[in-house]
Amino acid sequence: MIKIWMCLALMLGTAVQAAPTVPYAFGVLNHRSLQATAAYWNPILNYVSARSGVPLELHIGRTANETTDRVVAGKLDFAYTNHLFTPKRDQLGWRVLARQESQGIRGQVVVLDRSPIRTLQELSGKPVAFANPYGFTGYYVPMDALLRVGVKVSPLFSGNQEAAMGQLMSGQVAAAGVNHQVMADFAKRRELKYRVLAESEPYFDLAVMASPRVSAADGEKVRQAFVSMTHDPEGLRVLQLAAQSLELPRARGFVAADDQDYSNYRHFFKQTRVPVNE
Repeated sequence: MIKIWMCLALMLGTAVQAAPTVPYAFGVLNHRSLQATAAYWNPILNYVSARSGVPLELHIGRTANETTDRVVAGKLDFAYTNHLFTPKRDQLGWRVLARQESQGIRGQVVVLDRSPIRTLQELSGKPVAFANPYGFTGYYVPMDALLRVGVKVSPLFSGNQEAAMGQLMSGQVAAAGVNHQVMADFAKRRELKYRVLAESEPYFDLAVMASPRVSAADGEKVRQAFVSMTHDPEGLRVLQLAAQSLELPRARGFVAADDQDYSNYRHFFKQTRVPVNE
């Protein structure tokens, strides 16, 4: 089934098997193309559905904005996102269940290695690519770094992180605001050399979150299934296959998390120079 809103689990033929209840809609924030996102997440959601007994179905908007808008509109039940910590969205009551096991993500402003630009100030008035105006490390954090040194740029929103990186690679923009991990993965895959002009403090990676309408029992089952993946041979195999689909150097598992893990996101939004209207 393909509409403006895509259920890519069905499109790519790896949907959760028929279950006695209607599957929960699980939204994943767009960092990469729709096809790459589906190839990575469908096997994971199949595993979590089977292990938890809570059926999940992958839902991805054409852009990260669409995915987030559907979360806000109450059309999704679970989400893998870091877009829900703005003051207004924080009031929606979504709760953190788990996060990817990593040292955290950083927002960066990057240029091509061959670029003559060496400082943020040299970007004044120039086009800079960002994933979308909702992105945390892909927009808010790098834009805040620019505004704090008095630099105004011409933002160009490309829809997802890798599209913004593609615009940088092709020379359409002078720089890009990026998630450092997605940038590193993209650059390795494309053999792209780049230079970092500014980098933020670390923030925990995107969170697996549950809507207030998801019961505590179902939420806990889903949490435990995600967390158990690296401790189960089948779960680890699924993570390894997912990583291979993106040519990642290693599998990335999940650990239990809660709302307090994301307190520095909330602190950022209280003091950022970037207007926050969501």
